[in-house]
Amino acid sequence: MAESAGDHSETGDYRLISKADAEAFATRLLVANGTPTSHAEHVAACLVLADLRGIESHGINRLIPYLIRVRAGLLDPAAEPILKQVTPVVGEIDGKNGWGFLTAKAGMQRACDMAQTFGIGMVSAHHSNHFGMSAWIVEQAIEAGMMSLVFTNSSSALPAFGGREKLLGVSPIAAGAPGGNHPPFILDFAPSVAARGKVHKALRRGEEIPFGWALDAEGRDTTDPAAALEGTMLPMAGPKGSALAIMMDVFSGVLSGSAFAGEVVGPYDKTRGPGEGVGHLFVAMKPDLFVSGEEFRHRMNHLYERVTGSKKADGVERIYFPGEVEGEKRKQREVSGIPFAHIEVNSLNEEARKAGVEGI
Repeated sequence: MAESAGDHSETGDYRLISKADAEAFATRLLVANGTPTSHAEHVAACLVLADLRGIESHGINRLIPYLIRVRAGLLDPAAEPILKQVTPVVGEIDGKNGWGFLTAKAGMQRACDMAQTFGIGMVSAHHSNHFGMSAWIVEQAIEAGMMSLVFTNSSSALPAFGGREKLLGVSPIAAGAPGGNHPPFILDFAPSVAARGKVHKALRRGEEIPFGWALDAEGRDTTDPAAALEGTMLPMAGPKGSALAIMMDVFSGVLSGSAFAGEVVGPYDKTRGPGEGVGHLFVAMKPDLFVSGEEFRHRMNHLYERVTGSKKADGVERIYFPGEVEGEKRKQREVSGIPFAHIEVNSLNEEARKAGVEGI
């Protein structure tokens, strides 16, 4: 029986691949396609981190559509982002149509540096590309001891509430804060019922998607991922999800001078160049601006313990803090390996054959 597009068993028709092997494979494939080694290692680490956290929709399988765009001349794998200071607490970054992973890393690093000095830092990015899952950028800020917000726009996949055309992106909103003695707060979600990458994952694995995720081109609910990609994703919570998607266009597209209102070129587009490009917004804040660092950590401990220790609904075994499920999945997979469907391994190895490098 085909598995659903949600969580799957890590036994059965899957091959377990170690973190080190996955990163080494992704790095050599990226280098073979024109990415400098240090940049390739960063992109590979971000993609593998998604696989480790159970976000396979944003893992190394993304290399296939990324490299199609590279070979078509639609993404510059050797580009270096350029930073410009706007005010003491505001920066701007031009991604030069290179890897969005590099633009995001540089943008959040500058935001954290400004926050370290001034308490807060903000960097707007333009002329960028897809940067994978947002959680890795939030983790970068947490490792620097910072709270953070991460916004991005994305290609059209959602209708405005009440509409029927693909207009808005399933643009993720992410936020993070360091914890105390417990795991940090990590929030990363799209304004759709499910991330569009999960539909692509279901398509490549030959799986169906659940009802309620998407509509086909005729506006009918569908479980066929191919039909869903021809149609539209559905916003979560109706007008609220639609409003969040519009917010991402405002803060990531309109503000940065990037594309918006359905004009963003997505990572699966094989024909169009970047145009005005993908835009992002990175904000970093020191957690001891209003209370001491010790008090902040104490309060985060209390919040974690109240949330996870609160009374459980019938049938619920455990209440998790945001980001905790993925963190535990990461620890598990760092030991057991990452499960890849054999069809995914075959597709990745076909990319390796094209590039003349060793497969996975």
